[in-house]
Amino acid sequence: MSEQKMKVGISSPILALAGDRPAWEAQAGTAEIISVATTADRLGFDFMTCGEHVAVPPGLPRGERFYDPLATFSFLAGQTNRLKFLPFVLVLPFHHPLEIAKRYGTLDALSDGRLILGFGVGNLKDEFDMLDIPFADRGPRADDALKALRCALGKRVVSYRGPYYSFENMVIDPHSVQAPVPLWIGGHSSRALRRAVTLGDGWAPAPQTFGGPTPEQMREMLDRLAPADDFDVIFTAPEPLDPLTRPDEVAETIASARRAGGTRIKLVLQHRSLSHYLEQLECFAELAGLDGLPA
Repeated sequence: MSEQKMKVGISSPILALAGDRPAWEAQAGTAEIISVATTADRLGFDFMTCGEHVAVPPGLPRGERFYDPLATFSFLAGQTNRLKFLPFVLVLPFHHPLEIAKRYGTLDALSDGRLILGFGVGNLKDEFDMLDIPFADRGPRADDALKALRCALGKRVVSYRGPYYSFENMVIDPHSVQAPVPLWIGGHSSRALRRAVTLGDGWAPAPQTFGGPTPEQMREMLDRLAPADDFDVIFTAPEPLDPLTRPDEVAETIASARRAGGTRIKLVLQHRSLSHYLEQLECFAELAGLDGLPA
């Protein structure tokens, strides 16, 4: 029996802007974002990402521009047909679980079930302090929020009782149409993986360039915990790929992802302009055999 084809999503350009991003992204706006999303949709890419920060200190190394994922994905849902939307990641302690269930559940309903929820516990203390949210207990608070979300997503009348969040017979209408909505957990520590295995449906560690595990370390960590067969593992190559000039990288990356235990790839590409980025998407999709729409 042949191996299942690897699903590939894109780590979206433009929507977050750090100091090392290509210069064209700083000037890009609505038209360019639509072009990226509709091209990825047509070519058969699985998902696109959008991070979350409310407000950050000036000069933050990870960047200062962060599009709001709910507003961005709600807009793009009307421009696309198949592409899934992955907030990567929502900072769980910033939100009440019912707030997520209602707002993102509405997005799931309006997009015909194209939502994947990515979560993290957060690590930027300045932002927690600004929002007047406790920082020290963010881990257990996030765990309780995940349990509450399991009870709240995909249902009209919901109840839950936990140490941080409690609600009884509350109505969420509209709500998510997926049952369940996939919950992917970010973070690359053993604790993050345990949280993903016990409370989520997938694990999305940071790439090596941001302190994440090597493919060999990913494999070792997964082997220790032995997640279920339908558990998703999202793999990001150590360096941005250049399929136009180094096409062998595509097959090598897919093979590395499989060895690491990956079930999906989060694609980061080298690019110097919008047209170059779209050409790279086209080339990768062809080399990887993605299920694009007829021209």
